[in-house]
Amino acid sequence: MAQLQLKLLSSDDVNQIHKTSVRILEKTGMKIPSEDVLGLLEGREGVAVNRDRQVATFTEGAIETALRQAPRRFGVFGRDGTKSAEYGGEGFVAQAIPGEVFWVDPVNRTRRGPTWEDFERCVLVADALPEIDIVGAMVQPTMTPASVRDVHLYSGLLKRTRKPVRCWVHNRISARYVVELFKTVSGGSSELRKHPLADFGLEPVSPLQFSRDSLEGALEFAQAGLPITLGPMPLAMATSPVTLAGSVALGNAETLGALVIIETLAPGTAVVYFNSPHIMDPRTMNLVFSSPEQVLMSVASAELGRHYGLPVGVNVGLTDSKVPDAQAGYEKGITMVLGALTGASSIGGMGIAGCDQGFSLPQLIIDNEIIGFVRRVVQGMGINRETCAAEVVERVGIGGSYMTEDHTLDHWRQEFWIPMLTDRLAWDAWLNRGGRSLLDRAVEEQNRLLANHTLEWLDEPTARELDSIVAAAEREILGN
Repeated sequence: MAQLQLKLLSSDDVNQIHKTSVRILEKTGMKIPSEDVLGLLEGREGVAVNRDRQVATFTEGAIETALRQAPRRFGVFGRDGTKSAEYGGEGFVAQAIPGEVFWVDPVNRTRRGPTWEDFERCVLVADALPEIDIVGAMVQPTMTPASVRDVHLYSGLLKRTRKPVRCWVHNRISARYVVELFKTVSGGSSELRKHPLADFGLEPVSPLQFSRDSLEGALEFAQAGLPITLGPMPLAMATSPVTLAGSVALGNAETLGALVIIETLAPGTAVVYFNSPHIMDPRTMNLVFSSPEQVLMSVASAELGRHYGLPVGVNVGLTDSKVPDAQAGYEKGITMVLGALTGASSIGGMGIAGCDQGFSLPQLIIDNEIIGFVRRVVQGMGINRETCAAEVVERVGIGGSYMTEDHTLDHWRQEFWIPMLTDRLAWDAWLNRGGRSLLDRAVEEQNRLLANHTLEWLDEPTARELDSIVAAAEREILGN
């Protein structure tokens, strides 16, 4: 196959950024506000711990050891193993966002807190969409306390979809209960290690620190044999240097520091390199989700991750627009295709409406369409005697038609991407069908899926076991 490939950094550029990141980790280090984690790291080769400052520094040798231990390829699986998502192989994984705290209605242009009914609708639609590989929680119903919400959400996801799932995890205790949910569905610890049901999103807090809850929760997942996504989000001009290279280098240091911690405490843990630098808008001081600078930093970060031999994720397919409009289209489309052309294993969180301001179900359906477009671009074009079609051209000759040729019938399905929502009608036909916009068609598809798609529910005895685990989590965490 002839395939498009994107390259930004030279080998000298990669080396320069790497050396900068190593210097940061050796001289400055990272703050680790967990006595448990610091205690486990103390005395490990290549790691120096200052308990008074809660800071650890890491040598280049420790980084190299961690890189050798991390697998180059792994999968996450749905509850019965029939659906999976592979990291480090061909193509990329597309996931719905793990959960936003606002529900956005792009038709009425309103925003509110999401409900559990919204969550159920989201899972049904994401389960039906063919380009969504991992069903995130998408929303965070705020009527349930955050400290136990993740246990409820993972239980709800596992009951409803056979695809792999993902949700933000709040703390170490809730992480422990989430792992128990996974073991129950998988049939035990050893089976869960063979077929992990989800990864943990460990996000270092720029500059150069961790949240205790996040780090300890990640450790629970890693010790259970579950993958970890290493995803700092340095913010150029605010939490990282204003220069793009400086922000990439800082985020790379944070990613490598997290890698050393995970591989030191749970050797062989599968990870995704997901350094995700963004910029601050100098006019508003707001975080910017989609910008030319963010694309450049994402591509550079992806090339660093591939240089290290790790499965790579890129934070693309995002938009600062609040509704599915032209801005959302060009921001999502451009960033998604450029990110995918880096050879990344994972893109996005799909369905986000605005800069971490909410989730939109019609936007998820449009994102599904864009993913299909991008996957066709990444696929490339087959070039061989059959596809170059010299004999077919000779047979059809001058002024003929290829419509009825066997060659056309044999190849059109794999050659052409057939969209679900995209308008390709002539003007009169488009008007006769109501002159609907892309948003109109997305809402119509949303309603069709909600009315017609059927979920394959988890069996009732296992579902009751999940309910018991959720109840136990509430008793311990909330005192209920």
